[in-house]
Amino acid sequence: MEIQENINQKLINSFSPVYLEVENESNMHNVPPGSESHFKVVVVSEQFEGKSLIQRHRLINQSLSEELQNHIHALAIHAYTNNEWGEREFKEMKSPPCHGGGK
Repeated sequence: MEIQENINQKLINSFSPVYLEVENESNMHNVPPGSESHFKVVVVSEQFEGKSLIQRHRLINQSLSEELQNHIHALAIHAYTNNEWGEREFKEMKSPPCHGGGK
């Protein structure tokens, strides 16, 4: 859980989120048990106010650049403002099952 913990801490430090979910979805893919290679993050932060979706993703990618360069194979990013998160009724969709790699 080292990579997941690093992701969690970096996102807290970078965005002071009002809500943060870091989910290791590696088990949904054809990787060895215990892998930390596929993640989904849900980040709700005031820092996303006035920023486009691509700008939000770039900020998150920048915050996690070391992990993306060396450890993470896939990262699903869901970045919301406080208002957007409230409009979603504080719920995030589940990721679909993997269609490749034998799973």
